[in-house]
Amino acid sequence: MLKKALPILLLILCAQQLMAQQYGLFNTKTLFDGFENPAQKVFTLDSSRQYASNFLLPYLGINAASKGNSDFVRKLFNEQIYNTANVPLGQKSLNTVYQHTNAYLLTLKIFNSYKYQKELGFSWQLRTDGLLKYTNESLVLVDNYPRLENEMPKSGAFNDKGYAQTYHQFSVTYRENYTKRLSFGAKLSLLSGTSYNQLKITDSDLDINQTNGLLSARFVGNYRSTFKDVNELSTNTFMPTFRNPGASISFGTSYQSKSGYFLMANLKDLGFIRWNSDSYTKNVNEIIEIEGTADSKQQFQNRLSDALLKDPERRGFYSATNAKIDVMLSKSFGLWTPSFIVSKDLFFTGGDAVMVNKFRYNSFSVSASPTYNFHQLFYLGLQTMYQTPNFEVFLGSDDVLKTTSQVQGILNKDATIGTGYNGASVYFGIGIKFGNHVEHPQNSSTMPGIGEESPGLFKRMFSIFSKKK
Repeated sequence: MLKKALPILLLILCAQQLMAQQYGLFNTKTLFDGFENPAQKVFTLDSSRQYASNFLLPYLGINAASKGNSDFVRKLFNEQIYNTANVPLGQKSLNTVYQHTNAYLLTLKIFNSYKYQKELGFSWQLRTDGLLKYTNESLVLVDNYPRLENEMPKSGAFNDKGYAQTYHQFSVTYRENYTKRLSFGAKLSLLSGTSYNQLKITDSDLDINQTNGLLSARFVGNYRSTFKDVNELSTNTFMPTFRNPGASISFGTSYQSKSGYFLMANLKDLGFIRWNSDSYTKNVNEIIEIEGTADSKQQFQNRLSDALLKDPERRGFYSATNAKIDVMLSKSFGLWTPSFIVSKDLFFTGGDAVMVNKFRYNSFSVSASPTYNFHQLFYLGLQTMYQTPNFEVFLGSDDVLKTTSQVQGILNKDATIGTGYNGASVYFGIGIKFGNHVEHPQNSSTMPGIGEESPGLFKRMFSIFSKKK
């Protein structure tokens, strides 16, 4: 609708932030489990083969949700109509938009040894994350500012903030058993940033100029991005080039008690990206007057865009990856395995508290996962999986009810379908194991890592610390 890509609208429509993260796949010994939770095993002795990969087959998870202005958002996405006539003004709470994509493009896991259950993995991911919080007044200002003259907003009414970043992640994972019950794992990653966009308005207001009687909008804040206009983006933008390098680390541990309880804890994706010197940064301190001409709406949109984008400084900057900590407690009761998971973002307000209920019969399993998101959202995840020692295929959604209504509304182009917040989620994947069987040494003479075997990596690391004491 708007020819020029205003940063706030771009963020509202494209903002990305970690939401649920396929909790039904935790503690399943899938490839996803082994790469996302680095202490987890992927191979099973006397059953699995030595190598595991997705062979470029789909291994993808997408989540999206929008809290606030539910009717406006449904009208926008289901019917492609941008209409702020009924958007309420004067509300103190911020609206929130977030989405997360985690696509494993290629994976390879290798079983290295029997004694310490060593596993080595390599993966290539494409990820997006970010967060946007915006006010209703910002929506109305861009599209229907005469409303604001009749309902003059208070100071700070346009204080929006948000970011969106996309990057490739090339990783090496390693895990081993420290004892029969305790294991450790790590994931080291080289990052290649592809796009970044951040806007933060710290002070704003709308006044009537006493001299000429015109409306004037004031904005104070900052803007950072790798592009000024969406026309700069292309397919090549999202290819890994390492012009925007970065690094991250994940560390995990798990413990299986004698009484059957399973405990897992992870620190995930703690890292940074250094965006190159051709990126844009600008400290915003602008006043834009709204003139009363026939084409003032388009003129104002152009001036607002210029205030945020025109004449930026060209220099590099750093951004953090969305690191998180999660903890899981689980125990099996026959066919039913309940798991309690708490996951918290380190640098943002996001997080989840989840109860995963898995029901397994032979090679088939179904999981139901009621979740409380720390943005005060409740949703229900559902997953189905077929898994043998050498093959896995799964399909699931972290928010199955909202996904169903959202898809129905888009297909029928009907904004009346669905209630409450807007959201959608889907994930699916296929993994295959091949090569020699990882049999117990008493059953095989070809198993890797048998014989004179050096202690595991974590064994050697922790023994150094113990010697120093």
